[in-house]
Amino acid sequence: MNKLYIGNVSAEASEEDLETIFKQWKIPHSGPFLVKTGYAFVDCPDEKTAMRAIDVLSGKVELHGKVLEVEHSVPKRQRSCKLQIRNIPPHMQWEVLDGMLAQYGAVESCEQVNTDTETAVVSVRYATKDQARLAMEKLNGSMMENFALKVSYIPDETAAPEGPSAGGRRTFNSRGPPRSGSPGLGARPKVQSDIPLRMLVPTQFVGAIIGKEGATIRNITKQTHSKIDIHRKENAGAAEKPITIHSTPEGCSNACTTIMEIMQKEALDTKFTEEIPLKILAHNNFVGRLIGKEGRNLKKIEQDTGTKITISPLQDLTLYNPERTITIKGSIEACSSAEQEVMKKIRESYESDMAAMNLQSNLIPGLNLNALGLFPSGAPGMGPSMSNVPPPGALGG
Repeated sequence: MNKLYIGNVSAEASEEDLETIFKQWKIPHSGPFLVKTGYAFVDCPDEKTAMRAIDVLSGKVELHGKVLEVEHSVPKRQRSCKLQIRNIPPHMQWEVLDGMLAQYGAVESCEQVNTDTETAVVSVRYATKDQARLAMEKLNGSMMENFALKVSYIPDETAAPEGPSAGGRRTFNSRGPPRSGSPGLGARPKVQSDIPLRMLVPTQFVGAIIGKEGATIRNITKQTHSKIDIHRKENAGAAEKPITIHSTPEGCSNACTTIMEIMQKEALDTKFTEEIPLKILAHNNFVGRLIGKEGRNLKKIEQDTGTKITISPLQDLTLYNPERTITIKGSIEACSSAEQEVMKKIRESYESDMAAMNLQSNLIPGLNLNALGLFPSGAPGMGPSMSNVPPPGALGG
């Protein structure tokens, strides 16, 4: 199906006007234009042509004073879990894109589409229709490095085929190198245990962490060889903001310690008298193993590091927030040591789950573990590698 929807069409526009535009841009069409009040439809001979029409016309070509919007025509009944995201900054790193997409649900696949445009295009499949709808609502028109993202649904029959190596697992499909002239996103990091560290910091300290014109945060990333995302726009008005740190375990810990030191200095300078604990966000799937039987693991970390650790209750979890808050109180040095031990347990759990997932998929080729309900949907706010993690009970962890 290669039908296009053309929106924002002037009431004065005719079929001939649209034909002229398509001819001018050398875009073939396989049928007549069906012009309605304010919009129109047309069929393209193939998916490549439809993609080119979207790329060169949507938001760029004006007809009778109105800028046309062109996208795949997908009736509501056919709207699925699949989206196409266009106008992505050409040099955007995969880990950044992964993290952005994972905010709205479990991403089952994400494939780059070869195009002739300067910017990048990806096809994304979410675990559920609701997650895809949420991503569509939040991402369409949002700004990313001065590029306005364009998001549209992809009908099932035009979705990019999933690689045979996926084996039914929720993972990002492998992709070949982009063809010559096609914009390539930054190299995707290998799936590994270097999962991101997520922190919660008081909103009043965000400015100090960023620094004047971003100088402080740039210095932290340079010194710790990390990528740090401060989610300032999330939860407007909230007392705390999440920070995601992508690096090696050592890099994450060093960045975390530096951020704690900055907050302590800012607290002294502003006469902020309340204690500033270290708050780590962790997916609920890992928390049981972090705590350990009868709380032994957590107690040992407390004793070894001289800290007091509490974990937010299960009642705080929601569909769109599956993360628990791990609050660590103590000196900066003690909190840093505790962070290393906490994240070590989380990484071990992640590695164990991934190994078990791969083993089960290899033992039963072609088995769709997701369809059996063994693995839960991922969740918003999770780091790029964490949206695909199974629950501990499913793998005997």
